[in-house]
Amino acid sequence: METKQSIRREVFARRKMADETEITAKSDLIFQKLIQLPEFLKAEYFFAYMDFKKEVMTAKMIEKAFALGKKVAVPKVEGENMIFYEICDFSRLESGYFGIPEPEGCKECTAQSGFLLVPGVAFDTQRHRIGYGKGFYDRYLAAHPEFFKAAVAFEFQLFDEVPYEKTDILPDLLITENRLIRG
Repeated sequence: METKQSIRREVFARRKMADETEITAKSDLIFQKLIQLPEFLKAEYFFAYMDFKKEVMTAKMIEKAFALGKKVAVPKVEGENMIFYEICDFSRLESGYFGIPEPEGCKECTAQSGFLLVPGVAFDTQRHRIGYGKGFYDRYLAAHPEFFKAAVAFEFQLFDEVPYEKTDILPDLLITENRLIRG
């Protein structure tokens, strides 16, 4: 099995080679699957990441959540922790950790349940996840077990098997442009 570092390098190269049209089209297919999920539709809170460097695009998902009257929260890195803050629109976002848009001057979201979108570098079909290596989501998910966790990824981010730890928290669902993989 490949190492986490080699898998990260491979996926970053694949993302770099993907053109914007492909990323947008595949993100739209993922968006269409996500917005039909009962778990998304019934959730009062939608916790989303802000996409960066050709990740699955999240702006349409966030806009749909606003349109459905959901409360939306996005993360901000503060030291070794990631804290979600409520946003009402995109105007309160500023360049933050590694240039990723983060909320500024917003209210911390203290909800203990909702629909949480999980990013990742790579996944396998058992829903194991390789993140970016800092553990922000792993720590947040461990502290918030009541969330419905949906990971989104492009098919080119999937591997037959990725290294994982027994303590890793699996998303309940993995959504790609081609399929839904449930636990």
